[in-house]
Amino acid sequence: MRKIKIPDTLTTLAYKTIRNYIWEGHLDTGGHLTEEFLSRQLGISKSPIREALNRLESEGLIRIEPRRGAYLRTYSIKEIQDLYDLREALEAHAVARAVITEELIQHLRSSVERARHYLELNDKLRYIEEDVGFHNRIALATGNALLVKTLENLQQQVWLFRRKTYDLSRSKAIESHAAITEALAKADKQQAEKLMREHISTVCARLVAHLEEEGSHKPAQPPASLHLATGRQPGAARTSL
Repeated sequence: MRKIKIPDTLTTLAYKTIRNYIWEGHLDTGGHLTEEFLSRQLGISKSPIREALNRLESEGLIRIEPRRGAYLRTYSIKEIQDLYDLREALEAHAVARAVITEELIQHLRSSVERARHYLELNDKLRYIEEDVGFHNRIALATGNALLVKTLENLQQQVWLFRRKTYDLSRSKAIESHAAITEALAKADKQQAEKLMREHISTVCARLVAHLEEEGSHKPAQPPASLHLATGRQPGAARTSL
């Protein structure tokens, strides 16, 4: 008998809900999520939950331990530097290869304005999504599907750090995006590439300096205790999950 395929919409719903829960900072480095808990909160079976968790693990947001649950993925300082180093090279390459059109420039300018709006509202999630969208749009303009996919995977991994970089460099990031956009509008790709490299390296430097000062960022290890970031028991956790 052929196994029934789970509807993509249900799996996608579970994926996005769990992802947003993590992005919004409701799961700390000691917290964990189980299929049972998520199934109860979302009101769906464990199968789409399992597929959603597997996808999140492949994207580097969580690590799954059999019979224990899903834990927030942690990175060492060196791993963070390596990720941003690769991202800087690929983002600069995307700028160099992007086909500049009026539509692209208009989209990037609109993105900058939306980001400013979300910053004024202190809407962290939408601001970060807009930030990612800005970079994705430039990658799409290259017409290189492999580059787009690779950058999307990198963006997923650095999402865990964006909760920190939002507080450290959100206003400067908007101005960097605006400057990159105007350089592209003038067809000055050399300047746009330079600005992109400076933008990524500055964000990385501020993040690393903050984590080193904070002294709480360590390589991934099994947590000493199991708890949700909210400090509540699973049955009393946030209803958004």
